[in-house]
Amino acid sequence: MILHGQVRSMAYAREESEKLEVSYPLAKLWEAIPKTIEILEWKILEKDELKHNLKIKTKGGFLSYASTMKVNLEVIDAENTKVTIAVETPVTTITSMADYGRSRERIDKFVVTLAKLLDRPKKKVKS
Repeated sequence: MILHGQVRSMAYAREESEKLEVSYPLAKLWEAIPKTIEILEWKILEKDELKHNLKIKTKGGFLSYASTMKVNLEVIDAENTKVTIAVETPVTTITSMADYGRSRERIDKFVVTLAKLLDRPKKKVKS
């Protein structure tokens, strides 16, 4: 946008979301998510233990801003959990092409890292 000879970039938020049913109890997922965030080197901004909600800040990249990710867990039954993930990434007219698909990529990265962490075999304790 050009105003009185100055070029200005317009910013907006690009949103992406995913709903999953996971075959793990809520408590196991809730325990694994902070470890997942640590592996990804992201930050937990807010954590609601009662509602099982998290607000997470991802890392930015070259020509991309950090995203805000919201994760919500809900019990389906004793062994299954509904996971809702919503990501919002600020984008400018300048970064929009380089940033395309970044929100989806961050959701996928979170899910894959969490799945790998949950599927790790337990280490045997020597007695």
